[in-house]
Amino acid sequence: MSRRRQIYEGKAKILYEGPEPGTIIQYFKDDATAFNAQKKGMISGKGVINNRVSEHIFTLLAGIGIPTHFIRRLNMREQLVKQVEIIPIEVVIRNVAAGSLSKRLGIEEGTPLPRTIIEYYYKDDALNDPMVADEHIACFGWATQEEMHDIADMAIRVNDFMSGLFAAINIRLVDFKLEFGRVWENDYSRVLLADEISPDGCRLWDMVTNEKLDKDRFRQDLGGEVEAYQEIARRLGLLPVEPDTEVLDLESHRKNRGL
Repeated sequence: MSRRRQIYEGKAKILYEGPEPGTIIQYFKDDATAFNAQKKGMISGKGVINNRVSEHIFTLLAGIGIPTHFIRRLNMREQLVKQVEIIPIEVVIRNVAAGSLSKRLGIEEGTPLPRTIIEYYYKDDALNDPMVADEHIACFGWATQEEMHDIADMAIRVNDFMSGLFAAINIRLVDFKLEFGRVWENDYSRVLLADEISPDGCRLWDMVTNEKLDKDRFRQDLGGEVEAYQEIARRLGLLPVEPDTEVLDLESHRKNRGL
């Protein structure tokens, strides 16, 4: 499928005009960023793996009744999605203390949370995506109360499903980010799960070794980013496991860092 006009380029994806009205082509890049693009780099093949992983998870979620923007994968780096009006709120679901939660509250990383926490962040790179409350969202009209109820309900359902999906392949879903968009039908709108779900936006730890299999390897200069992303895809059955090879060997990266 030939590409059309470029609409937007973000940190991890490029959006092109789709072949039909109301559709978008989503292209996954290998670019890697952290700390609101203060740190930049590249993870070879990341876009291909994120495309496959996101397709896989979105397809499974649609099967349990979660409405999403995903239509179909077009090729190794592109997928066709519905055009949505993105709600400017990042939804973060936390099951285990890590990242900014550990820093803010002084909780040791890896501590299981007594209950799942849902946090909201206003999508604005210039402001470093500040954390906001329901009152801010309502006050500034970023989403209606009904939309936020739908978002919270879907976030919990997605978390329950994905926690089981990853636990079945010995991976702990520590936390992850979701984005939502609205589509209009006459004078009414409905909320869809949008963007992507991949190791870029999830913290995924091996249940046995606690090895980090996500973008934290890039954030924290741990090395082994390519291997970690490939390991996620292999365990999900999206990449073949080659016989007589070490599926995941991160020991060399620890040695290189003097650990």
